[in-house]
Amino acid sequence: MTVDAHAFWLRAPGEGEIRPVRLDPPGPGEVLVRTRFSGVSRGTETLVFTGRVPADQYATMRAPHQEGDFPAPVKYGYLNVGTVEAGPAELRGRTVFCLYPHQSAYVVPAEAVVVVPDGVPAERAVLAGTVETAVNALWDAAPLVGDRVTVIGGGMVGCGVAALLARFPGVRVELVDADPARAGVADALGVDFALPTDATGDRDLVVHASASADGLQRGLDLLRPEGTVLELSWYGDRPVTLALGGAFHSRRLGIRSSQVGTVSPRRADRGYADRLALALDLLADPAFDALLTGRSRFTDLPDVLDRLASGRLPALCHLITYGEE
Repeated sequence: MTVDAHAFWLRAPGEGEIRPVRLDPPGPGEVLVRTRFSGVSRGTETLVFTGRVPADQYATMRAPHQEGDFPAPVKYGYLNVGTVEAGPAELRGRTVFCLYPHQSAYVVPAEAVVVVPDGVPAERAVLAGTVETAVNALWDAAPLVGDRVTVIGGGMVGCGVAALLARFPGVRVELVDADPARAGVADALGVDFALPTDATGDRDLVVHASASADGLQRGLDLLRPEGTVLELSWYGDRPVTLALGGAFHSRRLGIRSSQVGTVSPRRADRGYADRLALALDLLADPAFDALLTGRSRFTDLPDVLDRLASGRLPALCHLITYGEE
């Protein structure tokens, strides 16, 4: 028997809609998942929503269960938590995370879902993709005990990195953002806060996640000699201009990129499943609830993404609810 569901599609840049979907029953080795929550990854998904994915990055930016192609029509998203309604006995009734778009129900191979640990609320589990990015970034950065670290950009990824760094022994973390309201989030995460003009210098490591040239330049300015900026921002089709004159060379500063599409080569002993499972385990910490800054019904998602993209709706991770939750 087929199952009726609904999915969010980007019909054209800046225009979203909810479409009906007919699902075939799961076959051997597959699961039927009924979505409880999905999360809007504000930075990446608003770039997709506004049609600003560069043409040479279409393949790189594909989500694991994406349908359609950039710029549109496309079904996109990757923060989904639901309940397994049908499939292998050991998964039926379990709450699972999947890198699936915003859709009320879906069928995927059983290996595409990861069971959410009992100590992690379903709402918080939507952050698994974000925390996975933060884990990979810190595998790339490899901070040392006692390092002085600044995170520039208090969005989902920046706050996720700051939350993990706050648990490193002896590491003093400062979150830098142009929005003074992010001070409350920093406090909830257990890290210091500063506006860009007041940020502390002489840093061993700067993790940049503001997606702005000014933020990246400020990160370079804050480094000690031979320090490194780890670049996590995704700029889409926007050019980035930096002042790489005397100080950059004389102080032997470094810029290194990191992105979640590849497991850090520093952890060649771990795979994608290991990284995602670790992210879900880390989400047992209630401090991550500070990253969930609003909720809306699934039927309102086209309007929600429009408001997020325009800045009329401020958010870190905006939670999308399904059914009665």
